[in-house]
Amino acid sequence: MEAVNNKFADPVTGPVFVPENHFVLLTGAKAVGGYAVDGSKDAILHHDISIGKKATSIYSSLSVFLLGAVALIISSGYSLGAALLLLGGLAILVTGNRPQTDREDRLIIGVLVAFFAINALEAGWDGQGVSGLDLPIRFVLAIPALMFLMKYPPRHGWLWSGLALGAMASGSWAGWQKLVEENERARGFTHVIQYGDLNMLMGVMCLAGLGWACTRTRARCWMAFLAVGACMGIFGSLMSGSRGGWIGFPIILWVIYRTYRQHIPRRWALTMGVTLLTAMITAYAVPSLGIQHRVNAAFSNVTAFHEQGDTHTSLGARFAMWETAIRLIPQKPLAGYGLHGYEQARDRLIDEGVASPVIGNYSHVHNEYLDAWLKRGIPGLVLLLALYLVPLKLFTKRLAREDLKLRALALAGVLLPINYMDFGLSQVFMAHNSGVMMYSFWLVVLWASVRSRERHLDAAPTA
Repeated sequence: MEAVNNKFADPVTGPVFVPENHFVLLTGAKAVGGYAVDGSKDAILHHDISIGKKATSIYSSLSVFLLGAVALIISSGYSLGAALLLLGGLAILVTGNRPQTDREDRLIIGVLVAFFAINALEAGWDGQGVSGLDLPIRFVLAIPALMFLMKYPPRHGWLWSGLALGAMASGSWAGWQKLVEENERARGFTHVIQYGDLNMLMGVMCLAGLGWACTRTRARCWMAFLAVGACMGIFGSLMSGSRGGWIGFPIILWVIYRTYRQHIPRRWALTMGVTLLTAMITAYAVPSLGIQHRVNAAFSNVTAFHEQGDTHTSLGARFAMWETAIRLIPQKPLAGYGLHGYEQARDRLIDEGVASPVIGNYSHVHNEYLDAWLKRGIPGLVLLLALYLVPLKLFTKRLAREDLKLRALALAGVLLPINYMDFGLSQVFMAHNSGVMMYSFWLVVLWASVRSRERHLDAAPTA
């Protein structure tokens, strides 16, 4: 059919075809046989922009989905989604299509930049060269990803699904490694402690998502889905035997309960508590799971160290490293030693017979806080705490919001630094690529999602 009064007609190619449903939806103009009758060229432009935004939104959602879904089941899986988000962020920076930011956004950016800066300074004056920037630069690379996510926030369903599927897959694989292959501890593709603790992180973040699941049309299915993800993530941690992630678990449960207590009937809370306690006792009682052995070994290690000075055990070596750190920190409390400086001071103490030779096998002291102070001085410790406490405060402010979708995202944001503060008691998580990538990129994902949800609520008409 020939177009009538077609303002889109081109003198060379003729009338411009616009799908009727899209044109009417965008402009309200009439169309005949798929050809534009009334409107302007802006309609086509708006149509193309709309399609572009949808495609970019899908790209954003897929990237976040992969950040959780394959994080621990393929080698460096946590880097796949992060790399996609970084590419999106670089495109934002190149085109100049940056989102608006406020004071709180700049605080998140500020702690990422500051933590990179203090590590870069250490790498510079300690003579570490470019290799010393390999891990800290990733905190800066998370900033373009934040810009991208604030402009094109991921869909919540993709975020929570990725976490749940990732926890299920990793927990299942951990069970296979421990129970079928009969490995002493499940370790995945990364360090065994990192693997176990990151399983725990994904599991408890699935629990945070239960608030979001309550708002869905098929709420029971979504809640069951996330609950299974939570159980499998925690199971993966147990199969790894990484005890550091278990210490803060009661605190995690308390935070989750406090957040959702108004929505959890007391009968449900009591039932879940009894079920959890029963599961823990059962898991401890089954020797093949190895949990009983790991718990008993912890008590045995402590006794052996205090009574015999035995440093040839997991906890004994840690005690020796902590003693050395406490001995060295007062000598350089402001500037710290740097990595190479610490290693030289450590070796000197070993040669003098003051420190156990066992600690010579480790480049850090298995405590995030002592390690930061020891190598980067008081500024290093302060900025490490800021990296945890600033996001913690910003997310905590949102826990009182009535909207459960927002509260779920904020709770996940609260659990992220709380878990890392717990993990850091017995491991230097930021000395590992997995620890850096999971913290920095999940931080920006959750913050961007929180901000997006807030904008949506603020724009909604009030009754």
